[in-house]
Amino acid sequence: MSNNENEKLVYDENQIQVLEGLEAVRKRPGMYIGSTSLRGLHHLVYEIVDNSIDEALAGRCHRIEVTLHPDGSVSVRDDGRGIPSGIHPKMGIPTLEVVYTVLHAGGKFGGDGYKFSGGLHGVGASVVNALSEWVEIDNCYDGHRYTERFERGAVTRPFRDEGETDGHGLYVRFLADSTIFEETVYDYDVLLKRLREQAFLNAGVNISLRDERDPENIREDDLLYEGGIRSFVTFLNESKHSDTVHSDVIYMRAEKENFVAEVALQYNDSYTETLLSFANNIHTMEGGTHETGFVTALTKVLNDYARKNNLLKADDKNLSSEDVKEGLCAVISVKLTDAQFEGQTKTKLGNSEMRSFVYSLVSSKLSEYLEEKPSVGKSVLEKALSAARAREAARKARELTRRKTVLEGSSLPGKLADCQEKRVECTEVYLVEGDSAGGSAKQGRDSRFQAILPLRGKVLNVEKTRLDKVYTNSSLIPIIQALGCGIGEEFDISKLRYGKIIIMADADVDGSHIRVLLLTFFFRHMKELIEQGHIYLAQPPLYKVYKRGANSHATERYAFSDEERDQLIAEMGGHGIEADRYKGLGEMDPEQLWETTMDPERRTIRRVTMEDALACDEIFSLLMGDKVEPRREFIEQNAKFAENLDI
Repeated sequence: MSNNENEKLVYDENQIQVLEGLEAVRKRPGMYIGSTSLRGLHHLVYEIVDNSIDEALAGRCHRIEVTLHPDGSVSVRDDGRGIPSGIHPKMGIPTLEVVYTVLHAGGKFGGDGYKFSGGLHGVGASVVNALSEWVEIDNCYDGHRYTERFERGAVTRPFRDEGETDGHGLYVRFLADSTIFEETVYDYDVLLKRLREQAFLNAGVNISLRDERDPENIREDDLLYEGGIRSFVTFLNESKHSDTVHSDVIYMRAEKENFVAEVALQYNDSYTETLLSFANNIHTMEGGTHETGFVTALTKVLNDYARKNNLLKADDKNLSSEDVKEGLCAVISVKLTDAQFEGQTKTKLGNSEMRSFVYSLVSSKLSEYLEEKPSVGKSVLEKALSAARAREAARKARELTRRKTVLEGSSLPGKLADCQEKRVECTEVYLVEGDSAGGSAKQGRDSRFQAILPLRGKVLNVEKTRLDKVYTNSSLIPIIQALGCGIGEEFDISKLRYGKIIIMADADVDGSHIRVLLLTFFFRHMKELIEQGHIYLAQPPLYKVYKRGANSHATERYAFSDEERDQLIAEMGGHGIEADRYKGLGEMDPEQLWETTMDPERRTIRRVTMEDALACDEIFSLLMGDKVEPRREFIEQNAKFAENLDI
């Protein structure tokens, strides 16, 4: 850069910007709600609902109504106390207005307003206001009704006392700002899952969701679970379509000063665990101290019980935590006044005192329960001991395969066409369905950074299989071997050989089945690959659109949906334009496969995320489990979506 150009770049106090009020939120919305995608859009609803849930935690709210309106707006009504609406002593404006226009203003920072709370800790209401085209408030507090309207964070209808009322509670209606969000159409099922979760976690609170966007097809769900997390465990086990090992849901609760802990658990006959934990109603997906206390206590109690009742002999090894978690379905919910979250997504509880609190609760209550219900204790121990035997069999199978160099880090599968690049973050491996497509992919790839592994034989359904069978399965060993990071207890993501793992299967029912089988395998045995964003789905085209009689690739276009096919035909003139549907990847020559599915400049790949682990767990259990009837019902109900099925 020349000296003259340098002189033009002035950097002094005038370049230091101060964003006033809610301007900072509109400038950088991702800092406050994570993203401006559909995930961020739904987060707006969660924030307003969480404020009502905080009223429920305080014992002042019993019903919450969420409504999706035809104009695209959402309203949340509760029967809580409402928001104090006098003039704020520090700000000099109505307190209702402070809550919706000032960041970090709320009743959750000490005092007697709220003992427990979740949400964005004082920024939720103001962030929703900042990111909405408009917000309307109807607030009934202490015998009076107050209203106010905002547009993009600014007051447009001033705060007004509408007179006396016998009602109480808050009504908030808002329209998300279409200039901020990529999409502004809410997914009913996404909201329903979140609201159902909140209804389970807050026993006795009635939460309803109503969709009025299509007047001809109004949908409504009313959620009320008096059993709380006990009902949650029952729901989860029913969702897994597995038989339970014992009929009762074991429930424990303790309260002390500023702590409350609840635990509910029940074993089923599956080989997988479902362990969900929450702190102040926030789903702690990364676990934390409450989970550690629970698992440690569960393992100790079952080992002590097994020793005491001679189910473990003197020279037998103790059961591991993995053994006692097989088939476990459990929900842990803790509430505390000063929750400390850590981890990348701030969803890992860090309060050390909660570990010992939960450990003490489970140690004492579960021991008492097993003494009172010896039949349950015996059934649970038999399952754990069976898991321990399978784990030992898996260890022997692993050692055997190692002796055959199958899982050695230096040994790679024979069909793998590796890449030249050694930097993991720059590489990708395609898991390709079929030898024919695998051959085209090997010829069409960029061998500098793309590796190809053709899939061999039918992929094992791991939902119905213990780990010892996985180690001897010819369809999965090459995948484990190629990735290099191991599975189960030995999984080590630092040894992963490729930054992107791309599943490439035909765009048909069989291809969808293979994708689900592979995703089930990764979900059950290499979950961290999904959590850290390493798993992708290739999106091969459905159609080749071309001009009849022309032989040149220049006339060929590719469509990934029926709508795109019709659009391309129209763009190319219509007359003489053909559209052939691909029956499989093997029909493409190497150049076509590169152009449509493998070229980073032109391809479409979809990252597999863990945003809704509960939904993944439900679907994998349903589609891959033993029971046929629930799977048939799911297919019949979703048959109309088959054309667009991604996985």
